[in-house]
Formats: sequence, C-alpha cells, structure tokens
Amino acid sequence: MAFFYFYKMIRTEVRHSQPIAPSELIITPEGAIYHLNLRPEQIAKNVIVVGDQYRVERISSHFDKVDHKVSKREFVTHTGWYKGKHITALSTGIGCDNVDIVINELDALANIDLNSRLPKDSHTSLNIVRLGTSGALQEDIPVDSFVASTHGLGFDGLMGFYDARFEEDEIELLQSFKQQVDWPADCNPPYIVKASEDLLSRIGNDMYQGITATANGFYGPQGRSLRLKPKVDDLNERLNKFEHNGHRITNFEMETSALYSLSSMLGHHAVTVCAIIANRFAKTYSKDYHIPVDELIVKVLDRI
Repeated sequence: MAFFYFYKMIRTEVRHSQPIAPSELIITPEGAIYHLNLRPEQIAKNVIVVGDQYRVERISSHFDKVDHKVSKREFVTHTGWYKGKHITALSTGIGCDNVDIVINELDALANIDLNSRLPKDSHTSLNIVRLGTSGALQEDIPVDSFVASTHGLGFDGLMGFYDARFEEDEIELLQSFKQQVDWPADCNPPYIVKASEDLLSRIGNDMYQGITATANGFYGPQGRSLRLKPKVDDLNERLNKFEHNGHRITNFEMETSALYSLSSMLGHHAVTVCAIIANRFAKTYSKDYHIPVDELIVKVLDRI
C-alpha cells in the first residue's frame, strides 16, 4: 500500500489476529453493518457523501441505473451506474461524529470479511468525495461558486481519540496557524490534514482552493451569536487573516477534517468540494443554492 501518498497514518491500524468481537463490529442478522445497514456488495469504490439525505436522490436521479437503495436513520444510500462508472451516493448527516461512523463502516465493508470478522488480505482503496455546502471566509469568494478543500483544519477534537501521525508539511502548517491565530488553550487542539492530491486535481482543478475549517457546531463554534456569546468572538476574523506560503482559510463547514484524517489513516482517497451558499464577510447568501449544488453534482459525477 506504499503507493498512497497518505500512507503516513496507516501505521496506526490495529492488526487483528483474532476475529473482531461482535460488540466492536456490529453486524445485523441480515449481514449488514449496523449504522449504514449496508452489505459489502451494496457499495461502489467511488463514493459521494453528502450531509443532506435528500441530496442523495438528487445525485442518483442522474444515474443510468440504480442497483441498491438502502436507508436507516439519516444514512441514505443509493448505488448505481453513471456513464459506465459504479458510484455510491450516501448521506452522512451533519458533523464529524457522523463521519466517524460512515468512514469506519465504509472501510469495514471494503476491507473486513464480515463473516470471519478478520481484515481481508488485500486492501481496497475507496474514492470518497464530500459534496457539500459551505460559508466562505474570504470576501473575494462569491456565493454560488465552488471551493475544493486542499486541507481540513479540524476544531472537532476527533483526532484526540486516534493515534494519528501527520506529515511534516501538515505539522508546519498547523504550527503557523497556532502562532498566527493565537488559538485558546482551553479549546479543542486543532489539527490539519491534506486532501488526496489525485482527487483534488481531478475534481477541483477549476475551483477556488484553500483550507477548509471544520467546526463541531454551527453557532458558537463558527463564531455565530444568537443568545449565547462565543468564547472566541472574533474567530472568523482570525481565520480570515491567516496565510502561510500561499495557503489561506477559505471556508467553514462541519465534516472535512474527519473525512480527510480517517480516510488517510485507512488508506482511502478523499476530497471535499462545496458550493458556497453564504459569505460571512460580504454578508451575502445564495438566492437559490439548489442551482449551484445541482451544477456541482454533475461536475463531480463526470470527474470522479
């Protein structure tokens, strides 16, 4: 597996010599993995993940053929064919906690024999594209445009529960962020993980590109104030001013850092592309964000 540019973190993988216990790998009586309610034959190697379960239908409406439709809770999955490509569209719901479930269970479907409960001898790498919506943190990125995430900047705390190893350029970028932004010591420690270079160049080549900040909430964690005051009331201004060797923070959302880190550790390719539906500095909001989202769906389907 050394051909993966992100092989850096696969060393943390647990090597099971005994079957994984039923309490750890939960399989339904029908042979499906617990949360996603999917069997291995119901996923493709190309996976488009979205937060909104209703967006799955908008994607699969373009399929030439749909082989599987499965739903459980917020996890809706359609797998089929688009111009000869086998593709799964899957909704994660909102947040890094849900992404933790989705990526671990997708990997289990691809790389664990659910009958023996042992990892397979050969590794299958998935192409995972998050197709989302986001708010821009730079005034020059207009609503209804597209941003491809070169990196995920995680404020979510998820990596504190994994033995993650990061590359030198990711560590350098994080150190610069901490120095420039003066990150509060009593907030979650941030981390930075980069996208799959292959998917980034293939899918996001004509889009705005930059670091995507991933929050663990929509209001205070993204600097919004309704009736509660955020701890860091100038958070967006701090993020807006960050720059390191041409890298800047372009947008805010709630899933990318978990997607990038978990995919990297498990040996999968991942990239996030978002339709910008709000600009936090221009104070603008899309008049109809469904239009750019539908355009982005076709772009991703054609390029994945």
